[in-house]
Amino acid sequence: MVITNRIASDVRRQAEARRSRRVLVVEDEAPLRVIVRRNLEHRGIHVTEAGTVAEALAAARGDPPDLLVLDINLPDRSGWEVLRELRLSGSVPRTIVMSAARVPRDRLREFGVAAFLPKPFPIDALVRLVTSEAEA
Repeated sequence: MVITNRIASDVRRQAEARRSRRVLVVEDEAPLRVIVRRNLEHRGIHVTEAGTVAEALAAARGDPPDLLVLDINLPDRSGWEVLRELRLSGSVPRTIVMSAARVPRDRLREFGVAAFLPKPFPIDALVRLVTSEAEA
């Protein structure tokens, strides 16, 4: 009984940690952005969306996220610009990069990217990455 209660308590604590996490999803393809948001919110994660670098920077500066899910090919500038700007302000959240473009490992290391997910990907793969980062 004590072990069962402890396990239940750990599960509740992990769920609370995910709920308290804020994720900023930066993706210019609205249908994919909505799918990602819905899947993460279904797991109790608070999600903010952005479709451009300008929107991403405004959102990140207004309510700094705990985790950034970032596309590289954005309509106004490169997703790398989001990371550069945030680095200059001193507040770069852990980042998962998702991109159809080939991304050099040097670039991932340069920005300290936690994970890279090439497009197309199964949504479950992204959800697993985000929830594991939220618990980290």
